[in-house]
Order: sequence, then structure tokens, then C-alpha cells
Amino acid sequence: MNLDHRVLPGSGKRVQLMATCLCDAFYDDVAKATVEVLEYLGCTIEFPEGQTCCGQPAFNGGDWDASRKVVRHTVKTFAGDAPVVVPSGSCAAMMFHGAILEFEKEADLADVKALGHRTWELGDFIVNGLGITNWPGRYDAVVAFHRSCHSRGTKSSEAATALLSSIAGTTIVPFGEAEQCCGFGGTFSVTFPNISGAMGDLKLDHIRKANPSVLVSGDMSCMMHLGGLSEKEGKPIKTQHFVQVLRDALKNGNLL
Repeated sequence: MNLDHRVLPGSGKRVQLMATCLCDAFYDDVAKATVEVLEYLGCTIEFPEGQTCCGQPAFNGGDWDASRKVVRHTVKTFAGDAPVVVPSGSCAAMMFHGAILEFEKEADLADVKALGHRTWELGDFIVNGLGITNWPGRYDAVVAFHRSCHSRGTKSSEAATALLSSIAGTTIVPFGEAEQCCGFGGTFSVTFPNISGAMGDLKLDHIRKANPSVLVSGDMSCMMHLGGLSEKEGKPIKTQHFVQVLRDALKNGNLL
């Protein structure tokens, strides 16, 4: 799908929020921060109560029949013409890439494509959908930004780093092998836990050498994996979703 021609918000900036399973189970503050940031930008947010999962776990596990059932439910739940905003690079990519792959021979492919055409990862939406490239407020931190695998080939990571680097007090530090996977990979971490853990440890070694005060990402699964490994090792590292940084910067600047 051509990501340069997705549905933009209308004059009322009405959007639908896909909160994701990880927001529901572990990162409710990411969902809250997403609402606060979007409302600050003048968006009217709809939250379809029937939403569940994007279907990615079953898709990645090879059970496309099960995944298609979930995707069909998602298509019905997010009916309409408003952009769907997702604070997760992997869930967004599932809707505009993975789902289309598994529906190539299905009669309702057009419906799935239509939803994918409306789906935006949050940072991409703020920068390339709303045209916001500078962020107000203040956040004093040295940030290491992790680019998730599912955001490759999209403008999501570039959008997030553009916003973060524009915040007063925030410095983004580079670290070694930044493009390498953190090792989580959803069901990969369950099927191959030793390999997954080793990949995560290697990632953490590179990040620690940069000595950041906070590890920031646009994918909560990566945050959960790296944060969990660091705690298990007795060397915990603070993790935040970039939208939490945006929200906190607004609060620090008394703008929220």
C-alpha cells in the first residue's frame, strides 16, 4: 500500500483510536497520553468500544484463518471514513500491510484495504498527517530511541525522532547497531526464548554504552521486552513510549 496517499483528517480532525492489546493489558498510560496529545492538537477522538486485537499474533504465528477472523471484526468495529490512529508501529503495520497480505485471495479484500488506507501510526499521523514537526514544552532527558522492526519502510521512526529532537531539554543519543531487532518479535520470543533474550541483551549492551536516561520507542512490545530484560538483570532502564514524552513535555511547560 502506498502510505503517501492515506486518508487525512477533515476540518473537524475526527479520528478513531485503536488502543491495542498492550495498552489494554500493560500500558494504559500510553493510551491516556495518546488521547491527551491528540486532544491538545485539536482532534476529536472516537473510541470504538468493540475493539479487541488487530490480528497480528495469529498472523505472525502462521494461523491466518484465525487472524482473518480478528481482522474482519476490526474492519466492522472501525467502520466509517475517519483516520484510525494507533500508538504502535507493529499494529499499524499489521493493518496496512500484514492484513492485506492474508486477504489477497479473500472476497472482502477491498474492505481490508480501505481500513489500511485509513490507518496511521501515531507519530506518522502527527508529523505527516497533521503537519506538526516542532513540539512545545520541555523534557530534560538524554534519549536513546529504539526503531522497531515493524516501523521499517514507514515514516514512523523519522517522525517520532523529529518530534523528540525538537523538544527543549531533550537530546537523542546514537547507539551501536541501532537498526537491529530487540529480539521480541511477538510469538518469536515465546518459541525461541533463548535467542530472543540474547538478542535483547545485545541490544541493551549497545544502549547502555550510550548512557541514556530513558529508552524511548514507538512500540510497547519492544519497551516491554527490553525493560523486562533490564530488570531481570538487576540493571533496570527507564522506558517510555514517545507519546508519553510528548505529553510530559506539555505538562512540564504548563501547556496541558
